[in-house]
Amino acid sequence: MKTSEPTSPRFYGRRKGRPLRRGMQALLSEMLPALRFDATRPLATQFGKASGRQADLALEIGFGGGEHLAGLAEANPAVNFIGAEPFVNGVASLLRHIQTGAVSNIRIWDDDVRLVLPALPDAGLSQVFIMFPDPWPKKRHAARRILQPEMMDILAQLIRPGGQLVLASDDPTAKGWLLQTAMSHRQFYWTARRPADWRQRPPHLPATRYMTKAEQASRQPSWFIFERRG
Repeated sequence: MKTSEPTSPRFYGRRKGRPLRRGMQALLSEMLPALRFDATRPLATQFGKASGRQADLALEIGFGGGEHLAGLAEANPAVNFIGAEPFVNGVASLLRHIQTGAVSNIRIWDDDVRLVLPALPDAGLSQVFIMFPDPWPKKRHAARRILQPEMMDILAQLIRPGGQLVLASDDPTAKGWLLQTAMSHRQFYWTARRPADWRQRPPHLPATRYMTKAEQASRQPSWFIFERRG
């Protein structure tokens, strides 16, 4: 009996935007090969200076232009970060931030994050960030939203007890979806105790130009921090 080959999950987002300038193209060709996360290699061999110590490992899913991820990595040099983003323009932007800040603790997965999650160790992540994901606001597109019950099951397996899942959005539909989906999972609990806990940006999270533009356009961002139960 013939068996079918496993298929990759269907991807709905953009992979390319406007043509890149020559300098950004050079970053992709010259920097990305050395910084690309290799799912076939041990984690301890991929993070340069941090490879010899038991550093925490964090993941940002959909890092956009990379400003938030680069800020996190620069502020937390003892933590190793994997950034997943299939949008080539965003990858080039992150490379520019890495170059400007001389950041050494980021590795990049420039494809659908669902393809690399099986290569990560169980309870191996201290934090996962999903910041301002594509809201897919139409009801018929709800299945395209990144945070699904199935994704929550995977994150519960990968995030260690006491680790955090950090979510943020400025879209009303996405806010409700993110909050409801995360709260429905029995392995996570919402850490908020008062409105300021989700209405104000946590001080340890970098401010970005996108957040500022959202506030100027009267789109109020919200931040939801969940902790993995022991």
